[in-house]
Amino acid sequence: MNNQLIDVLLKIDFEDILGQDFVKEQLKSALVAGRNVILVGAPGIGKTTLAKNVAKLLPDIIVNDCPYHCSPDQPLCPQCRSNNSIKKIKIRGEQRFIRIQGSPDLTAEDLIGDIDPVNALKFGPQDMRSFTPGKIFKANNKILFFDEVNRCSEKLQNALLQALEEKKATIASYDIDLPADFIFIGTMNPGDISTEPLSDVFMDRFDLIYMKYPDNLETEKKIVRQKGKTITKFPEILLSMTIKFVQELRQNPDLEKVPSVRASIGLYERAQSNALLRDKQKVSFKDIEDAVFSVLTHRIKAKPSLKYLKKPEELIKEELKRFKTENNISDKESDLP
Repeated sequence: MNNQLIDVLLKIDFEDILGQDFVKEQLKSALVAGRNVILVGAPGIGKTTLAKNVAKLLPDIIVNDCPYHCSPDQPLCPQCRSNNSIKKIKIRGEQRFIRIQGSPDLTAEDLIGDIDPVNALKFGPQDMRSFTPGKIFKANNKILFFDEVNRCSEKLQNALLQALEEKKATIASYDIDLPADFIFIGTMNPGDISTEPLSDVFMDRFDLIYMKYPDNLETEKKIVRQKGKTITKFPEILLSMTIKFVQELRQNPDLEKVPSVRASIGLYERAQSNALLRDKQKVSFKDIEDAVFSVLTHRIKAKPSLKYLKKPEELIKEELKRFKTENNISDKESDLP
């Protein structure tokens, strides 16, 4: 990692993420050290936003206009080595973000690349021009963002090992090494059971940084205001109650899956829509209450000891009733503005 990039990383303030100060510090530390990173946390917690924030703040770079975006000072791919007058292009920070979505359908060819049959007929299968580079080569001099890395099969884990360790990858068909020098940021949801086991050899290449839900009510309110759509007036006291209800669900000992910040944003937006449909100038608690079941029931899951006894709808209904009692909210819409 060059000194210019280190200087940029040291100055990053992650303005797109509110709170998470310790996580920001740890991520900055890992990136400056040139480490591969996996952000671990529940869905809707800001992992992807944090990674995109890193890319957005990276400086523009000048690279060769080749499939591997070689550095003009150190051209490494066959195309650049054979053409001294290759065109140069500028890549902005936000363009330096290459995303891989973890999926059972993802193949090693998606990562490394494959032979293009049309070019193979034109140039011959042993000609490098017949090879179409995959995501890890397209991420050269960029950020390789691997979302849900724990959905990465053992075969894909093995395909990534060399690039993670050596910043290059060998194309076996041509017996040639090509550059794959990227910043790796992955994400992992520890609660996702539909995942692949990650080998010790693979995980030994990473530092793990754990993200939690927003530190306090005020931080989450700011996130909701910032990320959610503004449709009509949402009184501050009602927004505080909305966030408080979601945060209390996260603390519920009967739940193993709890609502994310996306749930808070969903309630914020749907309550406004309800008010608008009722031709009102501002949100009432009734507007929030009428959105609760649609927004929250599929975002919670009871622990095994309870999930066969109560449906999510029943749990939400009970929690809503308790919340209204504890906060002196009557069933009359006019009781709260």
